[in-house]
Amino acid sequence: MKRDSEILRALTRIDHMIDIVQQYALDEQRVATSIPFLSLLRSSHPTPVSKGVLKPSCCVILQGQKRVLLAGEVLDYGPGEYLAVSVDLPASGHIVNATPDKPYLLLNIELDPQELAAVVLEAQVSIDTQQPVRGAFVGRTDDALQEALYQLVRLLRAPAAEAAFLAVGLKREIIYRMLAAPDGRQLYQNIVLDQQDRGISKAIAWLKDHYDQAIKVEDLAQATNMSVSSLHHRFKAVTTMGPMQYQKQLRLQQARTLLLNGDVDASTAAYRVGYESASQFSREYRRLFGAPPMQDIKKLRASP
Repeated sequence: MKRDSEILRALTRIDHMIDIVQQYALDEQRVATSIPFLSLLRSSHPTPVSKGVLKPSCCVILQGQKRVLLAGEVLDYGPGEYLAVSVDLPASGHIVNATPDKPYLLLNIELDPQELAAVVLEAQVSIDTQQPVRGAFVGRTDDALQEALYQLVRLLRAPAAEAAFLAVGLKREIIYRMLAAPDGRQLYQNIVLDQQDRGISKAIAWLKDHYDQAIKVEDLAQATNMSVSSLHHRFKAVTTMGPMQYQKQLRLQQARTLLLNGDVDASTAAYRVGYESASQFSREYRRLFGAPPMQDIKKLRASP
């Protein structure tokens, strides 16, 4: 009976959140809210696969289903589940289940690694360094996490100043509830291990700042105070790809942005992001995005 009542409460909370979110997520796009770290996403139809860079966040699905692909790993999640991301990760994904009657609805909560680290330290959460560390994982919301999310969504109806103020405490509770869950260990181990100067986040930040430069793994290892083998092992464990593949995807994502902005041609974009060969750029661009640069951009501009 207790289990049945918990399920009923969870369903009721999700239904209430759906009702509230649909009042604010009216367009088929990401919608900013009065709460600085919370945005909403709505889609009435499945979407084609798109590529981008996942930012540190907690993405909670209220309705519908999505598939995310990280290198060779497939992550599916649906109502009452969330995708937690602790580092920037090149990825692709698409909405697989959405209809006009039951649109895909998502809560996107931006996460700051420093906030995560602060909650870990203040709550004195212990870690098991033998368990695998990953930069993203899918978890299921339990009763306590759903209650915190529900209270956050209810703040959308409050005056903006009140919502922004009260949301700060709820965000800390949401982070704590995620960290306290069994899957949450994968999220905070990455943060705490970085605090112990085994910094994959440091390596990722370094690559983001120097993506357009010729980089050797040895130089990156030296910049982050790690051995080459340790860097490669931990980097791949967190991001599902090696450092050089990560840099390549950053380059190609940035080149795509330059081309979409319309200021440069394919050759210029290639050189700006660090390629010495336009033909190599075109080959690798096609391999990642499925079409040559200008053909891909034309298709993107023609899509609704």
